[in-house]
Amino acid sequence: MLTVGVDVGGTSAKAGLVDSAGTLVATRVAPTPRSADELDDTVAGLVDHLAGHARAEGTEVAAVGLAVAGFVAPERRSVSFGAHLPWRDEPVVARMTERLGLPVTLEHDANAAGLAEHRVGAAAGARVAVLVALGTGIGAALLVDGTVFRGAYGVAPELGHLVVVPGGRPCPCGKRGCLERYCSGTALGTGADEAVTASEDFSTLRASWERGLPLSGREVADAAAAGDGLARRVMADFASWLGRGLALVADVFDPDVVVIGGEVSASAPLFLDEAVRTYGEQVTGAGHRHLADVRPAVLGGDAGMIGAALDAQERCAPHL
Repeated sequence: MLTVGVDVGGTSAKAGLVDSAGTLVATRVAPTPRSADELDDTVAGLVDHLAGHARAEGTEVAAVGLAVAGFVAPERRSVSFGAHLPWRDEPVVARMTERLGLPVTLEHDANAAGLAEHRVGAAAGARVAVLVALGTGIGAALLVDGTVFRGAYGVAPELGHLVVVPGGRPCPCGKRGCLERYCSGTALGTGADEAVTASEDFSTLRASWERGLPLSGREVADAAAAGDGLARRVMADFASWLGRGLALVADVFDPDVVVIGGEVSASAPLFLDEAVRTYGEQVTGAGHRHLADVRPAVLGGDAGMIGAALDAQERCAPHL
C-alpha cells in the first residue's frame, strides 16, 4: 500500500509517498501560504504530484494522511487552531476528501512524528515515549504503550506553549514567554539577533544582521558548527532551555525515552549533551531517580510525513 503523508508546518508543507514499511519513495516541498484557500491548493498540488509519480511507476495512492501544526479536534476531522497556520475551525478532512477523491486522515504533526518514531524509529519498544519536535516552534507527542495520548479534547501535550518566562518574548499563540520562544529554530534566530545587538564581538552572523535580515536557526547552527563564538553562546543558551524543558517533561510524564526531533535535531551534536546535563540537574529528585534515555530522532524532519502516511495506512486499510 502506498499512501501520501503531508506535514503542514508553519514554514513549509512537505509531502512524501510512503510504502507499508514506512519507507519514503518520493518527496515534494512547498512554502506554507498565509490563507486557508491557498493552503488547500498547496496540499492538493503536493498530493497530485506524488500521485502522478506513483502512477508513472504503475501503482496508485490509496489514502492521504495530513499532519498539521495545530489543534486537531477530538474526532480528527477538523483543525480548530494553529498558531502558525491559516486554518481556523476548518473541516479539513471532508474538504480534502472531496477535492482529492481519496480517503484522508488528520493528525497533529507532533503526534504523527511520534507515531513514526515509535513504529520505525528511535522510540521503537518504548513504554512511555515523548517526542519533542524542534522546528518553527515546538511540537510534542506522548505515546503510552504505542498509543498516542491526546487529552480530553485532543490537544495534549502542548509543551511548546508552557510559559517559562512570565512577560517574556511574545508568542504567536497570544501569550508571552512560551518555551518555544527560547527553544526552537525561531528562538535560535531571535537569540542571535539579541546577542549581536548586545555585543560588539566579531561574528560571522553580523553581516546578515547589519543588512537588516532576520537571522535563521539554520544560520546560527552553521555558524556554531564552524566555531563562531557568539553563535556557540546562543546555542548554549538554547541547550539550557531545552534541558529545563526536558526536566518539566520528566516531572509530568516520567518517560523512559525522549526523542528530540524536528529540523533543529539535525544539529543535535551542538546542543544535546549540554541539554541532557541540564535536564539531569533540574529534574525533581535529581540524583535519586531514573532519567529518560534522550535520543535524537532517527527520521529527523521526515517523521511527520512518514507518521501521517502510516496513520492513513492503519486507519484506512480496513476500508480499502
